[in-house]
Amino acid sequence: MKKIIVMMSVIVLSVLTLSVNAQADTVKPVQVDAVKGWDAKNNPTVTEIVDKYKDKYITTKPAPTTADIFPALGKYESATNMDAAAVTITLDAENKGLVWIEGLPQGKIKAMLRKSPATYKIPAQKTEDGKDVAEGTALFDKETNTLSIIIGKNYNAAEPAAAFAPEPVEETVVVSKTTKTKKTVAPPKPWIYTGTKVEKAVAIN
Repeated sequence: MKKIIVMMSVIVLSVLTLSVNAQADTVKPVQVDAVKGWDAKNNPTVTEIVDKYKDKYITTKPAPTTADIFPALGKYESATNMDAAAVTITLDAENKGLVWIEGLPQGKIKAMLRKSPATYKIPAQKTEDGKDVAEGTALFDKETNTLSIIIGKNYNAAEPAAAFAPEPVEETVVVSKTTKTKKTVAPPKPWIYTGTKVEKAVAIN
């Protein structure tokens, strides 16, 4: 009887072992390599979404340069002002609201930014050479690439460009105390400059 029970136990144990092995063989291993190799760029759904919105992406604009912020800076040439054939405008090293204009017959003068990007008031001043410079206006037109300067006419805060408009000449009558004679004196004409900005040449290799 004991032998039969032992034999039956061995048979049952063998059957259970075979069953477990059979189940283990039927479970397929996960393809890890396939998961690791998955790429979103090759996914049709992702590609469809990207193609739908790719034309609506907003590109980042480059940071503005000093030339963009202060377009009046640079070199100018004039075909009408022989006494100022080459004029240069540079930014003050300490005050960005101030520029220096060189190449004028009046000498090196300063101008103060009044309206961005390129409207300047020329204050009455004395140059380094000791010359007296009357008040004036300096304007740079980016569309025409032209610099206009007028000295000897007050800056018009409301409409700076109005300073360049011609005005009727008003003569003043002066009576001499000694001779008692009358003399008509015309006011001094303002000095006007017009020049074109010289663009930097780009070297092409």
